[in-house]
Amino acid sequence: MAGDSLNEVIALHALGRSHEAIRLCQSLLLQRPDDPNVLYLLAGLAYETGDDAEALRRATETLRAGAEVPEVHNLMGLAHLRQSRPADAESSFGRCVALNPDFAPGWLGLGQALHAQQRTSEALTALRKSAELAPAHAPTFVSLADALQTLGRLHDALPEYRRALAIDPALASARYGLGCAQLSLGLSADAAESFAAVLEAFPAAVPARHNLGRALLETGRVSQALAAFRAAAAAAPDPQPRVAMATAIPGDPAADHPAILAARRTAGAIWPQLLAARPRSVGDGLDPSPDGSPRSALDRPLRIGYLSAFFDKPNWMKPVWALINRHDRGRFAVHLFSDVPPAGADSPYRPHATDTIHATSHLDNARLAAAIAAAKIDVLVDLNAFSATERLGVLPLRAAPVAVGWFNWYATSGMDGVDALIGDRHVVRPEEEPFYSERIVRVEGTYLTFEVAYPVPDVAPPPCTGGGGFTFGSLASLYKLTPEVLDAWAQVLRRCPVARLLVRNTGLSAECNRRYLAGALMERGIEEGRFELLGQAPHEEFLRTYDRIDVALDPFPYNGGTTTTEAIWQGVPVLTFDGDRWASRTSASLLREGGLGEFVAPDLAGHVEQAVALAADPATPDRLADLRPTMRDRLLASPATACDAFTRRMETLYLDLLASPPARA
Repeated sequence: MAGDSLNEVIALHALGRSHEAIRLCQSLLLQRPDDPNVLYLLAGLAYETGDDAEALRRATETLRAGAEVPEVHNLMGLAHLRQSRPADAESSFGRCVALNPDFAPGWLGLGQALHAQQRTSEALTALRKSAELAPAHAPTFVSLADALQTLGRLHDALPEYRRALAIDPALASARYGLGCAQLSLGLSADAAESFAAVLEAFPAAVPARHNLGRALLETGRVSQALAAFRAAAAAAPDPQPRVAMATAIPGDPAADHPAILAARRTAGAIWPQLLAARPRSVGDGLDPSPDGSPRSALDRPLRIGYLSAFFDKPNWMKPVWALINRHDRGRFAVHLFSDVPPAGADSPYRPHATDTIHATSHLDNARLAAAIAAAKIDVLVDLNAFSATERLGVLPLRAAPVAVGWFNWYATSGMDGVDALIGDRHVVRPEEEPFYSERIVRVEGTYLTFEVAYPVPDVAPPPCTGGGGFTFGSLASLYKLTPEVLDAWAQVLRRCPVARLLVRNTGLSAECNRRYLAGALMERGIEEGRFELLGQAPHEEFLRTYDRIDVALDPFPYNGGTTTTEAIWQGVPVLTFDGDRWASRTSASLLREGGLGEFVAPDLAGHVEQAVALAADPATPDRLADLRPTMRDRLLASPATACDAFTRRMETLYLDLLASPPARA
C-alpha cells in the first residue's frame, strides 16, 4: 500500500500536478513521519515548486532520518544555488561527490557553485569531471563553456557550446552563450545569427535582444540594430539599450537631428551621477581676482585637462597630439587624465616638464571627478564622447568650471554636463544648433587639423596607370558600411564594368563577417570576382593597402575621420558628399580645408555620379598620377595641417569660454 501511494505521488508529479502530489505526501507523512522516502519526495516537490526554504528543511529531515545519500545533498546544493548562497552550495555538492565520486550532477553543481564564487579555474576541474561522467548531458557543456568564457578563453569555449547544441539543438542557454563568445571575438555576423535563434524561441529574452543589436551594429546594419535596442529598452528598465541607442544613432541613415537629440537626452537622463550632481559655480576651482571675477589666464597659466581612454592610439589621435604638443606652456598648464599609458617608444606625445599625467584607470567616475577638481582644472576637454560611455558619467559631476567636447564628438551629448562642442563651419550649420544641448563653438579651418608624426609608407603611383582597370576602395570600419553605403557602391560598380572594389578593416578578419559582406554585395548584383575583402594588418602594411586603391569611397552617414586623413596622406583622394549631419560632414571638412574640395559632392546622387565619371574618364589615370605625388605638399600648405595656427585658435577659444562660460542649469 505504501509503495502504491509513493508511486501515485511520482505519477502526479510527472503529470505536472505537483500541488496534489505534495498534499498526498503530507498525508503519508502523518502516517510515517520519519520515512526518508516521503521526506525526500517532499523536499524534491518543494524545490520543483520554487519553495527553497521548505526544500532545505525537508532535505535536512531526510538526512536525520538516516538517508545520507548523494541525491539529498545535491538537492540541497541546488536550493542553496538558487538562493544565491554559493558557499553553502559548495559544501552540499562537496559532500555529494564525497559520497559518490561518480555522481555527475554533483560535480556539475560543485562547478557551478565554484564559478559563482569566481573560483573559475577550480570550477573547470569539477565541470570537466561532470562532462566525463555524463557526456550526453548538454547543460554540463554549457556550464563548462561559460566558465571558459569567464576566464577569457573564448576560442576554447566555442566548441563546448557547439557540443551542447549538437546534443540539444534547442538549448537556448547554449545558443546565447555561443553568441556572447562570438560577439567578444568579433564574429559579429555569426553572433547575430545566434541571438536571432534565441529570440525565435524566446522573444522576451531582453539580453539576447540587446546583444542582437550590438552584433547588427558591428556589421553595419545600424537601423536594424536600433530597432533591437528600442525593443530591449521597451521591455526592461536596463539602461544599456538606451546608451547603445544613443551611441549608434548618429550613424543611422534614417535618423534626423530631433531623433539624435532625443536619444542622447534619454541616455543622459539615466546616468545616476546626474541625479546627485551638485551644480558648481562658474568660479569654483579658480583663484579669484580681487574684484571677485574668475582670475584671468594672463595672471597664471590656464589649467587645461584632457580626458581620454585612447591616448595609446597614435594614428587615431593625430589631431589631439598635434594640439597638445604645441601648447604654449608659459600660458597653459597641460593635464592628461588618462585611462591608458599615453607615453611610449612609438607615441607622438612630446612630454613637457610642466605637464601632469594622471593615471585614472583605477578610478571610478566620482573619484576621477574629484581628481579633476583637486587639480583645479579650468577647462576640461573630453575626447572620449560615446566611444567610452563608461566615462560619460564624469561630465555631469561638474569637476571643472568649463567642460567641452572635441575631437571624437560629432553629435550632441544630450547632457547638461557638457558646456560646448568644438566644431567648424563645415560640420554644423547655424540652423542646426537648436538640436544641440551645448553651445556650438567653431574654430577657423577644420576642427580636425592633424599631423602625421609616425612612420608611414611612401606614396605609390595610382594602380589604374598600370592598365589593370580602376579600383575603388575603403578602409573604413565595418560598422560604418550600412546597407545604404553598399547600395551606393553597388550602383557605382554596376555602372562601371571595369571597376573593382577593395575593402579592408579589422572586422573583416573574421571569415563570417567577410561572408556576410560578400553576400550583401552579391545580392546587389556585384560578382564575387569584382571585390576583395581583407582583414586587419600591422599599421604600416594596412596603409600600404592604399597603393592598390585609385580613389577611396567615404561611408555615410558616419564618415571616416582617421581613414580620411590616412587616405589623403597616402595620396588617395576620398570621394564624399555634403551630408545632413555633423557625422556625415567630417570628411568634407578635411577635404575642403586640405585643398581637395573638388572631391566633395553636394549630395549622394552627385557622389555616385562623380565616382562613375572618374572611373569612366580616360584622363583620370593621368590626373591621379599628377595629383598623388603632390598630395602631401598640398596638405602641408593647407589649413588641414596648420597645427601651430590651429593650436593658437584653440587656446583663444579656451580663454574665451572661461571668460564667458555658457549658462548652466
